[in-house]
Amino acid sequence: MGITTVLKARRAAKKLSEGNTEEAMKLYKEAIDEGLQDVRYILSYSVLLIRSGRYQEARELLVKIQKYPMTDDCRRQLFVNYASCVYKMGELQKGVELLERQHAKQPSGLVYETLGYLYVEAGDYEKALAYNTEAYEYDDEDSITLDNLAQTYYRLGHDKEKAKEYFDKAIAVKPNQIDTLYFLAQYDIEAGDTAAAKAKLEKASEGRFSPLNYATREMVESALKSL
Repeated sequence: MGITTVLKARRAAKKLSEGNTEEAMKLYKEAIDEGLQDVRYILSYSVLLIRSGRYQEARELLVKIQKYPMTDDCRRQLFVNYASCVYKMGELQKGVELLERQHAKQPSGLVYETLGYLYVEAGDYEKALAYNTEAYEYDDEDSITLDNLAQTYYRLGHDKEKAKEYFDKAIAVKPNQIDTLYFLAQYDIEAGDTAAAKAKLEKASEGRFSPLNYATREMVESALKSL
């Protein structure tokens, strides 16, 4: 790996910051093929692969780099990205167990956010509630943790009133959070406030969707059409 490879990775990061995802992915791929070992850039590329639905590619890349030198923060990100891949590939329990081991080693906001959501997806109300409550105590201003707790009450506990308390807190912290907007729009729809629901759904549709979003772009667009 030479300096030109590193410079290419830096160019990729700049393209990504400018919103040019396609060019960023191309440059990252070239740099990695040339032997790039800077895990920060490789993890960024793995996220782009995951967002593109290329889970197998991302998974193989993450396995390949696990022995590269990296900081503890990068290693946590690697495990979170890997857990996201296996979850989307139908191995939810594997992703949960991987992050449970990471949490046992050292709790962190990133693991709380991701494992908290996977617990909701797993459908175990008591476990999801206990963990997401713990996450809330760890950081009561994390918008994803707030949304995870809200979804726990809404989707698993069927307690919409309690859920709304946390959806409202989440949207106050991050006004453009896709899932929070989607669920709050459901309250508007139930209340007959079509204009408010439409405004939230339109805002959600402009967001950058993630594999760890409950609401997909198709769900948001379908809800908009129904209005």
